[in-house]
Amino acid sequence: MWLTSSAPITEAACAPIGGARGLRSVGALKNFPATQDSAPGTARGFGNATDVRAAPGWLAARRPGTFMDGQPRSPGTEHPAPLDTMVRAASGWLSARLSWLSESRDVSRKTSHIAAKASCVVMSEANQPSEAQGKGGYHLPVLPTEIAEWMNAKPGDFIIDATLGGGGHSEMFLKAGAEVLGVDRDPEALEHTRAKLAEYGSRFSTWEGNFSNLLEIPAIKAGRKADGLLLDLGVSSRQLDSAARGFSFMREGPLDMRMGPSSPRTAAELVNQSSEAELTRILFEFGEEPKARRIAAAIVKQREVKPFATTLELASCIEAAVGRQGRIHPATRAFQAIRMAVNEELESLATALAAVPQVLKPGGRLLVITFHSLEDRMVKRYLRHRSTPMIDEPGWPAPRPNPDLQFELLARKAIAPGAAEISTNPRSRSSKLRVARLLETKP
Repeated sequence: MWLTSSAPITEAACAPIGGARGLRSVGALKNFPATQDSAPGTARGFGNATDVRAAPGWLAARRPGTFMDGQPRSPGTEHPAPLDTMVRAASGWLSARLSWLSESRDVSRKTSHIAAKASCVVMSEANQPSEAQGKGGYHLPVLPTEIAEWMNAKPGDFIIDATLGGGGHSEMFLKAGAEVLGVDRDPEALEHTRAKLAEYGSRFSTWEGNFSNLLEIPAIKAGRKADGLLLDLGVSSRQLDSAARGFSFMREGPLDMRMGPSSPRTAAELVNQSSEAELTRILFEFGEEPKARRIAAAIVKQREVKPFATTLELASCIEAAVGRQGRIHPATRAFQAIRMAVNEELESLATALAAVPQVLKPGGRLLVITFHSLEDRMVKRYLRHRSTPMIDEPGWPAPRPNPDLQFELLARKAIAPGAAEISTNPRSRSSKLRVARLLETKP
């Protein structure tokens, strides 16, 4: 979906993309209870949409307020730490101040290339079922050949699939003889994958929680280390294609966007309660939206008349505010930004990366799949800095040993899917894989 920061923007690169940003291609929803209460994020009124009626149990049963109101947070559901230095280092814009945004001409000039890059995110096409979905499958894992090769799972290995989803990658590791722990914040995904992989018995186990809380996993707290760790980032197609989850502006549904019940607030709460300045920041930083100020102002004006409750209400407001040109829906970047803010995706990634050296054994492998430039830039900078033996700064008489040296890069550049995979799984088009190994001993 997003081009990486170093890739030139070409006509070929901006060809229609068959997948939305941050996707793990998965299949259609199966049967779930057909009733929902009227709590925020699960509004009635969409009875004709099958996948709304098929809302996952944790979503359909949601009571008013956030999920964890008045409840102690169990391990794996803690609210991630506020945006820190590593998150803001993901992009030059993440450290920008809102005062900069007031210089509209400067913003327009500095983000003209962003608009071109963002146009490659064809959300409307991404919402169409993939080939795997058409066959009734739940999950078509991205980069399967490359993941199998670089993880190199063997009997006796302990591998953590920290973004379990439909379990496609985990199944590959299990078939190779490894023991796998699957982590996911979505109870629906965990339930499905437990049933799917039950044949592997005790070699497969699960833990419900955000991948940012790797250090809270009981086995890790007890001192166990992993031979491999996989992070497959972003929202799944199963979540995106369900109107009940509220990720897509192509279907009428409640404005929710949570990947799991531990997310502290819904998209409706964020849109209706955030200040205009905060909305501007979210749209500009996470969505790289050059019209962030105009959209934020329109949202604030509209919600004074009637608070936003559905995806189409928000999409229509954005389209009316900025107009529509070409095939790309003007709400694409805004929906991405709101989703990332609701699920605190960059904050979670920063926390997870910082924990990796405490999770892996010496020699253990880290594999990270990203789907847009903000994620990929963060992973790239993290691994580049921690795999550089010597560092230099202006004013130093000579380079010095890097005190943060922890990894060896097994692949110098990001690994992209081949033409054969893209033809069968278009949603893999924007995926990038980065691979590193924790050093045996720290120099």
